[in-house]
Amino acid sequence: MHDLVIRGATVVDGTGAPPVRADVGVRDGRIAEVREGIEARSDTPVIDAGGLALAPGFIDVHTHYDAQVTWDATLSPSSTLGVTSVVMGNCGFGIAPCQPPVNDILMKNLSVVEGMNLDALRAGIRWEFQTFAEYQNFLRRKRPYLNVATLVGHSAVRSAVMGDAGSEVKVPSVEQLAQMRELVRDALRNGAIGFSSSWSPNHSGYNGVPMPSTIAGDGEVRSLVGVLGEEKRGVFQMASGSREVAFFESLAAAIARPVFMTTNYLLHNESVPGRAVATLDACLAAQSRGRSVYGHVTCQPLSMDFSPEDAFPLFSSPAFMRVRNAAPGGKAAVYASREFREEWRANLRVTGIAGIFTGNWARMMVSRPALARNSALENRSIAHIAGERGRDPLDVFCNLAVEEDLKTVFVIHAFNVNEEGVAPILKHEACVIALSDAGAHQSFLCDAGYAPYFLGRWVRERGDFGLAEGVRRLTSHQADLYGIPDRGRIVPGAFADLVLFDPATIAISECVRRHDLPGGQWRTIREPRGIEGTWVNGVRIQDARISEGEGIVPMHGGPGMVLDRFN
Repeated sequence: MHDLVIRGATVVDGTGAPPVRADVGVRDGRIAEVREGIEARSDTPVIDAGGLALAPGFIDVHTHYDAQVTWDATLSPSSTLGVTSVVMGNCGFGIAPCQPPVNDILMKNLSVVEGMNLDALRAGIRWEFQTFAEYQNFLRRKRPYLNVATLVGHSAVRSAVMGDAGSEVKVPSVEQLAQMRELVRDALRNGAIGFSSSWSPNHSGYNGVPMPSTIAGDGEVRSLVGVLGEEKRGVFQMASGSREVAFFESLAAAIARPVFMTTNYLLHNESVPGRAVATLDACLAAQSRGRSVYGHVTCQPLSMDFSPEDAFPLFSSPAFMRVRNAAPGGKAAVYASREFREEWRANLRVTGIAGIFTGNWARMMVSRPALARNSALENRSIAHIAGERGRDPLDVFCNLAVEEDLKTVFVIHAFNVNEEGVAPILKHEACVIALSDAGAHQSFLCDAGYAPYFLGRWVRERGDFGLAEGVRRLTSHQADLYGIPDRGRIVPGAFADLVLFDPATIAISECVRRHDLPGGQWRTIREPRGIEGTWVNGVRIQDARISEGEGIVPMHGGPGMVLDRFN
């Protein structure tokens, strides 16, 4: 008999097939039956799902929970937002392999490149591992609420072998490269879902040092990625910066493994509106030649909060090396200098820079002025303020930064703002809906709710996707591309990863601040709308009837698995 019956749901099975009204029976953590009229014993929990949709749990392939999972088994807020499986370690930024002498380097770099609070990292991370295999075993002991798969990261591997020199020395020695290759090989043999790296100009570490992978040459990347081909397992993900698709096609051809690009070039940019589709077209052409190259794309407008003290969204402009390299207390003088301003203006005239901010001052808003006398500037664009004052907007920005001692909070509406431009990107065959960055950038944004946002905005409100195709793009599409077996579908034999929701109301809240990080530090989260329940391996982890914690079910250890075997 069944351990759970969900009765009368509109089952959207993740395959793209039309939704059907049916009961779903769960036994031993897997789907046992999908049909009408499933019988249940008197002691079997039965969920009345009439009027609601039942889908496979969402699979988030671009997260950064590597650190947070060591203190938070729930992987909040993803566990509240219908996600049941995550892939961690994207862009090369993991915490294993590691060694005590470099642990603080990893934390300091993560605090900048992924916008994580350094005090929270130092207070929260439990360093009960050094090798990748030990990290996997730690996760098994931790018993996370969600299923977790981990990429082994290039920057972590470089730091483990080279220490501080990983951010300073472009070409490793022959011995160091051999050591890095063996660390990647060891991780793959111990269940890594693949390897990740970054060449993004936006990825800088503590005190402006480059993240280790960003200074690596083509030969080093090819050598490390080559281990995937030798082992005949794993995927490769890279924050690719401005590199062309042809390079990644050559990698895919060499290793016969899937390659996933993450770049601003795959987001809609009003200054170069055709670039994202052209990049995806190049990926599709590579696929036609038998090379599996895809792009991670967010379905949400990409906005970022920042202060001039930590202006990471602007770091792709070379002028900001002056800010990043300034001595403590010297950044304000840089913003005030004529030389810096003229160099930044020149940077903004170069459209080829793969930056988050490309000079549209109407998209940069004053979110929270630091001084009471400037309160009237709140929620106004720099372009509007500059027009009102008859000044150049770049000077207005820099002057305000200096006046408020670099404490002004700005927000950039950076990419994917024009939905008519975004729609053909999301519909593209080479697009993988991802890029939530869940677990990262907690001071600036929270895109962990990408799946309910997609179903609310792009399926229900705009109608660009039907419900069946919308669910497929969030579930089996990811599972198949990443080789995650028996997930992403509601079919007999699959794991019972399920989300029950109301198609008429599913959505996410505005950003909400919570002081719940280690050491009492704060973060930004999203809360669910219209999600009634979530099950991982047949165990309910979220219940909308629970008022606290956005419905998280309290338990001693979660039902999630460490995913370590892939198709």
